[in-house]
Amino acid sequence: MGFPKPQGLYDARNEHDACGVGFVAHIKGNKSHAIITQALEILKNIDHRGAVGADPLLGDGAGILTQLPDQLFRSWAAATGVELPKAGDYAVAMCFLPQDEACRDLITQTFEKFIAKEGQSLIGWRDVPVTLDGLGKTVLESMPVIRQCFVGRGENCADQDAFERKILAIRKQTQNPLTAMAEKHDMPGLTELYMPSFSTRTIVYKGLLLATQVGSFYDDLRNPEFVSALGLVHQRFSTNTFPSWKLAHPFRFMAHNGEINTVRGNVNWMNARRRTMESELLGADLDKMWPLIPHGQSDTACLDNALELLLAGGYSLSHAMMMLIPEAWAGNPLMTPERRAFYEYHAALMEPWDGPAAVAFTDGRQIGATLDRNGLRPARFLVTDDDLCVMASESGVLPIKEDNIVRKWRLQPGRMLLIDFEQGRIIEDEEIKNQLAGEEPYEKWLEMAQYNLADLDVIEPELAQIPEPTGTLLDRQQAFGYTQEDTSRFLEPMAVSADDPLGSMGTDTPIPVLSNRSRLLYDYFKQNFAQVTNPPIDPIREELVMSLVSMIGPRPNLLGHDAGAHKRLEVSQPILTDEDLAKIRSVEAALDGAFRTETIDMTWDASTGATGLEMAIKEMCWAATEAVLADKNILVLSDRAQGPDRIPMPALLATAAVHHHLVRQGLRMQTGLVVETGEAREVHHFCVLAGFGAEAINPYVAFETIEDIRTRKNLPVSAEQARKNYIYAIGKGIRKVMSKMGISTYQSYCGAQIFDAVGLSSAFVEKYFTGTATTIEGAGLTEIAEETVRRHASAYGDDPVYANMLDVGGIYGSRVRGEEHAWTSENIGALQHAVRGNVPEKYREFAQSINDQSSRLLTIRGLMDFVPGASVPLDEVEPASEIVRRFATGAMSYGSISWEAHTTLALAMNRIGGKSNTGEGGEDPSRFKPLPNGDSMRSSIKQVASGRFGVTTEYLVNADDIQIKMAQGAKPGEGGQLPGDKVDKTIGATRHSTPGVGLISPPPHHDIYSIEDIAQLIHDLKNVNPTSRVSVKLVSEVGVGTVAAGVSKARADHITISGYEGGTGASPLTSLTHAGSPWEIGLAETQQTLLLNNLRSRVVVQADGGLRTGRDVAIAALLGADEFGFATAPLIAAGCIMMRKCHLNTCPVGVATQNPVLRARFTGQPEHVINYFFFVAEELRAIMAELGFRTLAEMVGRVDRLDMKKAITHWKAKGVDLSKVLYQAPLGDSPSLNWSQTQDHGLEHALDNVLIEAAADALDKREPVRIEKPVINVNRTVGAMLSGEVARRYGHAGLPDNTINVKLTGVAGQSFGAWLAHGVTLDLTGDGNDYVGKGLSGGRVIVRQPGHVNRDPLQNIIVGNTVLYGAISGEAFFNGVAGERFAVRNSGAVTVVEGCGDHGCEYMTGGVVTVLGKTGRNFAAGMSGGVAYVYDEDGQFEKLCNPAMVDLVKFSAEADEEDGAGRPQQRTNGVHDLGMGDMLRHDAERLRVLLERHHLHTGSKRARALLDDWATTVSKFVKVMPRDYAKALRQLEAERLEAASVAAE
Repeated sequence: MGFPKPQGLYDARNEHDACGVGFVAHIKGNKSHAIITQALEILKNIDHRGAVGADPLLGDGAGILTQLPDQLFRSWAAATGVELPKAGDYAVAMCFLPQDEACRDLITQTFEKFIAKEGQSLIGWRDVPVTLDGLGKTVLESMPVIRQCFVGRGENCADQDAFERKILAIRKQTQNPLTAMAEKHDMPGLTELYMPSFSTRTIVYKGLLLATQVGSFYDDLRNPEFVSALGLVHQRFSTNTFPSWKLAHPFRFMAHNGEINTVRGNVNWMNARRRTMESELLGADLDKMWPLIPHGQSDTACLDNALELLLAGGYSLSHAMMMLIPEAWAGNPLMTPERRAFYEYHAALMEPWDGPAAVAFTDGRQIGATLDRNGLRPARFLVTDDDLCVMASESGVLPIKEDNIVRKWRLQPGRMLLIDFEQGRIIEDEEIKNQLAGEEPYEKWLEMAQYNLADLDVIEPELAQIPEPTGTLLDRQQAFGYTQEDTSRFLEPMAVSADDPLGSMGTDTPIPVLSNRSRLLYDYFKQNFAQVTNPPIDPIREELVMSLVSMIGPRPNLLGHDAGAHKRLEVSQPILTDEDLAKIRSVEAALDGAFRTETIDMTWDASTGATGLEMAIKEMCWAATEAVLADKNILVLSDRAQGPDRIPMPALLATAAVHHHLVRQGLRMQTGLVVETGEAREVHHFCVLAGFGAEAINPYVAFETIEDIRTRKNLPVSAEQARKNYIYAIGKGIRKVMSKMGISTYQSYCGAQIFDAVGLSSAFVEKYFTGTATTIEGAGLTEIAEETVRRHASAYGDDPVYANMLDVGGIYGSRVRGEEHAWTSENIGALQHAVRGNVPEKYREFAQSINDQSSRLLTIRGLMDFVPGASVPLDEVEPASEIVRRFATGAMSYGSISWEAHTTLALAMNRIGGKSNTGEGGEDPSRFKPLPNGDSMRSSIKQVASGRFGVTTEYLVNADDIQIKMAQGAKPGEGGQLPGDKVDKTIGATRHSTPGVGLISPPPHHDIYSIEDIAQLIHDLKNVNPTSRVSVKLVSEVGVGTVAAGVSKARADHITISGYEGGTGASPLTSLTHAGSPWEIGLAETQQTLLLNNLRSRVVVQADGGLRTGRDVAIAALLGADEFGFATAPLIAAGCIMMRKCHLNTCPVGVATQNPVLRARFTGQPEHVINYFFFVAEELRAIMAELGFRTLAEMVGRVDRLDMKKAITHWKAKGVDLSKVLYQAPLGDSPSLNWSQTQDHGLEHALDNVLIEAAADALDKREPVRIEKPVINVNRTVGAMLSGEVARRYGHAGLPDNTINVKLTGVAGQSFGAWLAHGVTLDLTGDGNDYVGKGLSGGRVIVRQPGHVNRDPLQNIIVGNTVLYGAISGEAFFNGVAGERFAVRNSGAVTVVEGCGDHGCEYMTGGVVTVLGKTGRNFAAGMSGGVAYVYDEDGQFEKLCNPAMVDLVKFSAEADEEDGAGRPQQRTNGVHDLGMGDMLRHDAERLRVLLERHHLHTGSKRARALLDDWATTVSKFVKVMPRDYAKALRQLEAERLEAASVAAE
């Protein structure tokens, strides 16, 4: 049972799960069996939110949590002669026991021993009756023995609550020692004991079951005596399919839909509290419960343990949930001071459990649900007139008549829904929180206890004294490894422009462990980033959820309720100036001894050399322990003592060593950790320090250097301003890095270790960076010490090169005596010579310079050798013309590269039968038609990125592959950027955006917040174009294999694993070098994990990122790739010379520029690119012949033919071990090592099949048709397949308006009306779920309430989150409220809605949005085009709008004199003109037209009332006008007038 052992690169720690959750409850607490039946019905209707793997009978688990069915148990007791005490005086432990009898007996004895020892009475055991029909083979093999143990309340428990606390102690004592016992007695089965629940109030029935099997498996659930007032259900979708009964939800108190991103840190901090935590209620029992959160369980299980602890410690259910998942309180002007004080007070007690989460929780007396601050998971609820409340991940999961529903609403970000059975009512968010915030004088406590560093002004000279610096600034810079690039590329631009600097063309330098140079320890750590299983946050547009507040110093006792008196020191952001640090050192004098600092030296004696470091770290750690025991509660780790005879330790090593040392001793919560180091300077450095426990950092040499540059170069900023700019730039960078992982607060990022190590030995990592993944081994303490000593020697030695200048660096650009680069001016020249003149010798010279890494190591594959085999003659190997069909060019958008470069690649690939990629910028429809000579400029791979630029239905039907870009190698976890000077009119038109305005795609796909969402998007795209393959592009990181397994369960046809090398896009330098890992690691992990899951044969796997030669292709194939992507190399073949300034629009060879003069210099020809690919294929054929492979297909996945090079003498790389990468996973039941089967997309069940049949006349003869049908939540993506048929025949223009009119009733599934084509109208009476009108391409969507229902549309949700995402054109009318992120990235649709949630109109670039009711916060963030009209009844809208890019304008009812570009019309005029007229004028007329259309289509009473009182209406509406858009429109008008006057002359 459970997971395979870690093998190769597979490790169960990388599992993710996310899922569908729902509950049904009777508000008055009436128990009935009907509740159970209804809950199981919900479970069946969210079945599509789960997944099955290779075995269709093996799901990921499902379950139900209910109140204890007392009557059922009494009947059992009576039948078996057992005496049951009254309800509440007995508890039931649901037990999963091992199948092995000896283990089972030992566990039973242990459990009974603890029951007796803790003074409770054993009543008896019951075998849970089950029915095994329909269960798969794997499920039965892993099934535990399921029994229930009944325990009676003993004398020593005064009441039910005390009894609940006692059984928690019994459970922990039984379960915690089992792993140790299993090893001691050699009985591995012992670890299989799991108790899904043990309580007097609730019980959990769950298991490795499909959604439809929970009720059929457990006989109890079908027994009419089983009654409950609540049923909480959950359907799991995990990224792997290894059978696990215990990971199914619900857990003991909750079911969760989402992912906790900070779980690694949360668990660390929990363990760090061991010495500081005590509780009056739990008393001595608390000590018996450690570890409170066992290792090796899922994120939700950890969260459940934390909640359980808080409840046992005396917090109420809602109070505990608010501590774990707080609202965004730091920057919220609308929050009352009392409530802010409540959150701020608790921030010191508990670090947030951060991540996208909709959590449903219950203790049996109350049931509730809450959404995290980012609001990224859907959750809808309804209340009926007979007191039922139904909440679920989507609407329509229970068939309830519309007439009976009194309220439909949704969970909102940071808000809570709570049903209290004892009070028999729903308690609203406001009431719960006001009551909790008012229970204690939080504001007064904060006033007494909270100190902000900025407000302190005492600097006590004795305390703040620092050692006199030795030597010159240059010496110090060299000792810390500064290079000329650090000063010119980072410090100077940051000090002047307060921004993280940009670069492009990725990185082609060796990873640090392969480098000959001394590299900083930070470089060995790669940032993790979110892909698929959880979304990144948007740190710029959604800054309101981000917070850099850090607390320095000890934390109060989590379970003591006396924290009001506990003093705390806060900083608004973690970068300290020298003065700030002096204040911290003086704080003892300022706050009469509340804080006592101790400075701990992190330098060591130079005479002991590299070998002295280990002892020095030990001594430093013990000094830290002694300081904490001596009551010092702020430790400052300092390397100011460095000099000719003291070497500074790598600050990261010192910080992590002390942090983990104190965590292990349970002392970490008793002290703060501040780092005073000369080493940190780049954003990444501060992030890694924070990730390993630094609460604040003072980079003193960086400040000194900035001041030195400023005075030397006479920069246009003051000293103070330069410091501020630098700090701001670092803060902005830290926010970006946290947000990539979906973490919003520094407090939960601190200590969360969101990094992988690449090239460090596991012994070293385990000792100092406990819990961090490292895959290829590598340098240990000795090598790291050696690098540090070398830096020290160059500072204080007598090398004349360094006497008066810094080292050149050479990481971001090729420099003499700098770091090695794969691309050199020599080999670029050789390659261009080879392809232009078709000269094979020159190609061989180029390939040799890349492949032969004996003198300069560049890549991990450079350490591999082929295992020789029986060779075959070259002429028996498949021809190059077949091989090149497996090649594709990378995703470079038209916009980032020129029309000439983009079309050259497309022409070349189409001629040889390979594939070229559009990138994320859309494609000009003129390229879809072949040229007269038979050539084609159409890109076969159409990319769908988070910006959805130009993704029309026509674009999708013209694809052979549709690639979902989850992440991009150069900057995984961030959105693409196209600077405004590259957006000319043609590109504006192709991307449906405003010329001259820069474009940013959002970091997350707003329709992929978890694994079941990507399944939905794949389903949507497959509906639009059933003949194309749907591909998902992932970037290599530790755990990418499990994500790939999840994606293949989500039915992707193709997966690309990209290396971190990156490409032409503009990207922050921080991401360029420090995020993502080499593709060799990711590809190997993907191949191994897919094989272990039996999923390999279903998907095509492609490798891309830094492929340059035939040898690279051979290695990729042997590691498991079926296809190969190239980007930089073919671009170089077409003329690129690697200037690395693509983002500046100044490319001298016309490749990466839109400047017409420079574009004329482009000389590349399709032939050049074709020659390059044939050279690669011929080089590959020679290798295949030598190894004995006749076809590429038989070569895929043959890792046994790769080996590690034998004698590696390199001083750092000699520790590298590739055995995990070269591990051959067992083939198992998988039919092949490569792609050999197709996915089942279930398209035959789509409602659209019926619609297409009914619309035959319209499709073939353009005749109008009318269709009426019922719809339910399982009918997803209605209208998409039909629209694909329209676009295939008639292009983007589609059919005449309203040719196909479809009337539907019911609740539609997700993505209703996605990519709806012009000429199709979907008219729905009922409601829609998430993603309605996604990619709308000219169609019309109408959603309204049934006419006879009298719910107020302004208080009634009618469509879900992320509606009209990436809509291009068309109309949408919603007679009710929409959820979060309404019209995000809308580029042209016209819509009316009666209210919307947070982040409305985010990233909008075109179209018109009209809101007739309330909006949420952060409206119009990043909106650069289109306009919005908002009805601002109470004048509050200004506070809800994000003013960064828009102006709010009032307008009058009078008509404008001039027509301008035209007046608004009642009717639309084709797909390109929705009848909106000149956007600079006619606001009142336009609004009237919109309200009239809305009333016509939905019968909206609100629209009628507004039209009838026109004068008041106009005065209350506000126009939201993006400044850039207005400017661009005025410019176009000027051009129009000029053209007219020229024509008139």
